[in-house]
Amino acid sequence: MTPYEIVRRKRDNAVLSRKEIFYFIDAYMQGQIKDYQMSAFLMAVFFRGLNEKETLLLTEAYLNSGKRINLDDLPGRKIDKHSTGGVGDKVSIILAPLVASLGIRVPMISGRGLGHTGGTLDKLESIPGFNVTGSVHKFKKQMKQIGVAMFGQSESLVPADRRIYALRDVTATVDSIPLITASIMSKKLAAGIDGLVLDVKVGNGSFIPNLSRAMKLAQSLIGVGHAFGKKVTAYLTSMEQPLGYKIGNWLEIEECLECLRGGGPQDLITLTVELSSEMMVLAGLEKNQQNAQKKCYQALKEGKALEKFLELVEFQEGNVEVLLQPEKVKPARFRKKVVSLQQGYISYIDTYRLGVGSVLLGAGRFHARSKVDPLAGIILRKKLGDPVKKDEPIMELHSSKETALQDAEGHLQGAFKIQSNRVQTPQLIRKRLV
Repeated sequence: MTPYEIVRRKRDNAVLSRKEIFYFIDAYMQGQIKDYQMSAFLMAVFFRGLNEKETLLLTEAYLNSGKRINLDDLPGRKIDKHSTGGVGDKVSIILAPLVASLGIRVPMISGRGLGHTGGTLDKLESIPGFNVTGSVHKFKKQMKQIGVAMFGQSESLVPADRRIYALRDVTATVDSIPLITASIMSKKLAAGIDGLVLDVKVGNGSFIPNLSRAMKLAQSLIGVGHAFGKKVTAYLTSMEQPLGYKIGNWLEIEECLECLRGGGPQDLITLTVELSSEMMVLAGLEKNQQNAQKKCYQALKEGKALEKFLELVEFQEGNVEVLLQPEKVKPARFRKKVVSLQQGYISYIDTYRLGVGSVLLGAGRFHARSKVDPLAGIILRKKLGDPVKKDEPIMELHSSKETALQDAEGHLQGAFKIQSNRVQTPQLIRKRLV
């Protein structure tokens, strides 16, 4: 058995055995297989795919490459949520403390911005002092004491995924359903979960715009979860426009605080409560989502979720005082309003372009070592179906660099289409799969 033979077999659409898949991952982690050989393997998988059993084996091989967090000694169900990534998607930052305030333990291993989509860790790090790193011991201690933790992937947790993902990012093999499945599920399973709620994005701002492919990804993720004995539910949700009105790290934290205080944009609150209530049902705290949703809204209205969020921030060394008075945070130095050139109704939003525009402003990174500007981003003034007058602002750009503002403004020309008749807003929640 050689790397060449395994790559050749997958190139020719053969089904790989457990021995072959485990050997390839183990040998790569030990340095016996080089990056160029792994790149060839990834490209073969990208074009030929993996069947259900192969995908499960690859997930298991990833999982076995490092440590796992055992939370069995903690009482209660441990339920997590994962999004495949979207523009303005800040749901996790509201959802995790909300669900934890209702008695569910939420062990959340989060990620950084990827391409045109923002990352939960980058958003949390815009809170001064917030620390997303820590040992397995620290993670478990926090889970025991406050029931929620939002950490990044540690060096010891699924290291195969960490290394292989970096290769996928530079070899154009990110958009592969089996590779996405193994990456997501290995990290979630390593965190000691009992159940998982998935938010699979569909639309022009998502990684998988096509509905049928998004359904295949959801089914693949559910299948692996079930094979490991976990309760998994997936939602297909719209990414035809950003969630909420703010795109960018600190800007999104501001919007999260609005929601945690009982306000916030309707689409963001609706999706957060839908996914949170599903987590409560999976945990066995409620028999149906209707009752669960009532408790979620109540926890937001009464400030229980906000209290838990402040507790989370304090545990992870963030500055709580800044969150109590967010209006005192000075906005980015350079700001510019972009106005509509005509009158009518917003009929289309190029969400992908908005995501890339936010990265150009400094809110994300095109390269792993790029520095993120916590204050950069976009504030939308209009969304799909909204009426707009000529010369009325449709968005506001924020950046700490004037040149970045100019670059982004040029890129964002044409991100909004306007027509004379009002269009129907896309359905936020497209489908629920179990």
